[in-house]
Amino acid sequence: QVQLVESGGGLVQAGGSLRLSCTASGRSTNSIHAIGWYRQAPGKQRELVAAITSGGNTDYAGSVKGRSTISRDNAKNTVYLQMNSLKPEDTAVYYCNAQRIRSDGFWENYWGQGTQVTVSS
Repeated sequence: QVQLVESGGGLVQAGGSLRLSCTASGRSTNSIHAIGWYRQAPGKQRELVAAITSGGNTDYAGSVKGRSTISRDNAKNTVYLQMNSLKPEDTAVYYCNAQRIRSDGFWENYWGQGTQVTVSS
């Protein structure tokens, strides 16, 4: 089992920065393969923002590449998403997602409750 808690969202002016945190807990945190940040804006589909694997590989959406950084602190079971030069189009609820592969080879997905990011123009 994995539980995810997001934090760090809020209201920021365009051009500002935020750092989102996703902390994983539970008995299966040591078997998480990857953690990704997704976002969903009003009236839009949920989309991947950035992801990081247990091996340290990262991936970013083109819309945030160059101004966002995903990182992890293994000791704290926490993944961070640093977002700079925020734009109004970054406004969304941001969700943390964890992928875990079980010993039998099946994948599991876990989601946090989400944290609101609002960027004013």
